[in-house]
Amino acid sequence: MAVRPVRHKFTVEEYHRMAEAGILSEDDRVELIEGEIVEMAPIGSRHAACVNRLNRFFSSLEKKVIVSVQNPVRLGEDSEPQPDVALLKPRADFYASGYPGAEDVLLVVEVAETSAKDDREMKVPLYARHGVSEVWLVDLGAEVVEVYREPSPEGYRQVWRAGRGEVLVPQQVPDLRVPVEAILGPEA
Repeated sequence: MAVRPVRHKFTVEEYHRMAEAGILSEDDRVELIEGEIVEMAPIGSRHAACVNRLNRFFSSLEKKVIVSVQNPVRLGEDSEPQPDVALLKPRADFYASGYPGAEDVLLVVEVAETSAKDDREMKVPLYARHGVSEVWLVDLGAEVVEVYREPSPEGYRQVWRAGRGEVLVPQQVPDLRVPVEAILGPEA
């Protein structure tokens, strides 16, 4: 009879202790998803450019939100994804006392040059289960932004795709109008 290997699920605290012990370094491109350390895809030039465009666009909101680029968001005891961009509720300490949680997030934006399927199947449902109110998945390959709203334990109840010529308005930042072209950049 074959014995099945048992996977060890890590907590956020164990994950941080591994970094403190030098097992993981700041240069490691990993994140903790439901207790598993997951390697992130390398950042391609289109991905980096998209994140830079989003950062520049969202920076106009600097007094209303904190724009967090590729920084951790703590989701429960066993997940700490690093979304490409997160708009956070303003806080005087800029979250120095601890990473933001789902309740602090106004919008998460994940940019996918090659990882759209993984983000759609792994990260978007994770955000939904933890109550992140809105997620945008920028699928650079398909040239669309997938919008996810109304989180539930089973996933997002409201999902649609926006393409060039459309404008997105985040629910939690209704005075912000984001043309999809401003996210995707010039046509390839």
